[in-house]
Amino acid sequence: MQLNPKVYEPHTELAEFVKRYWTLDGEKENIPLRNTIVPDGTMKLIFHYGETYKHHAHSGAITILPKCFLIGQLTKPYVIEPVGITGSFVVQFKPNGFLPFASMPIKEMENTAVPLNKVFKKDGKQLGEQILNAASTNERIKIIEAFLFKELATKKTIDTLVKATVETIFQANGQFSVNEFSKSYNINRRQLARKFSSAIGLSPKQLAKTIRIQRILKTLLNEDPTSFTDLAYENEYFDQAHFIKDFKEFTGLTPKEFYGDDLKMSLIFDRKK
Repeated sequence: MQLNPKVYEPHTELAEFVKRYWTLDGEKENIPLRNTIVPDGTMKLIFHYGETYKHHAHSGAITILPKCFLIGQLTKPYVIEPVGITGSFVVQFKPNGFLPFASMPIKEMENTAVPLNKVFKKDGKQLGEQILNAASTNERIKIIEAFLFKELATKKTIDTLVKATVETIFQANGQFSVNEFSKSYNINRRQLARKFSSAIGLSPKQLAKTIRIQRILKTLLNEDPTSFTDLAYENEYFDQAHFIKDFKEFTGLTPKEFYGDDLKMSLIFDRKK
């Protein structure tokens, strides 16, 4: 498969918000007809300087995605299909990283491709044009970072409790108890869930489940597990049925079906060379 993914680090002063930038280039004939974006707990700004993509909704509806948009938090697989030669520049935010730049409730963007003019108003239209007309990835990074620094100067900072919750979930690889965390920080669990959901777009439980599934997916990409039952128990699932249910919720596939040839777009950088 002739795809050329590349990863770039953000400016150190943006690293609290941006996980990484990446580009993806390839020919249509070298890409599977349909690609599945698996939920990973992050929101992304996507700029298609190549051809755009179709989105295949669960209902069967097909829509053409904008050239420039924000993809909100995903809670289910998001199926897309290239319509031509791929050329994409992506800004991947950390789970709590987009909040300072949001002009609308993050929860409203869930499982949705939001056009830039709706996210950033007239500034979004201008940003999209500048990114698409840029001559190189380095130029695109300079443009987006200048934009993000300007936005940051006028926006609120991330709540320290939300930040601590995200860090705890990641450190525990998704093995997270809302009750235990609430007690240790002396906060009501419902209050924590509301605060977290408004900042992240997911509940603490949803993010923890996402991180746990992502860890399993990386294992499946790079190792041949002796059994799916063992994999389920290693990741503290009570039984294999619960594990398979969560797996299908996030990927649309059973663990066995995952070994097919379909490209998992959000896992493209997790496969060891």
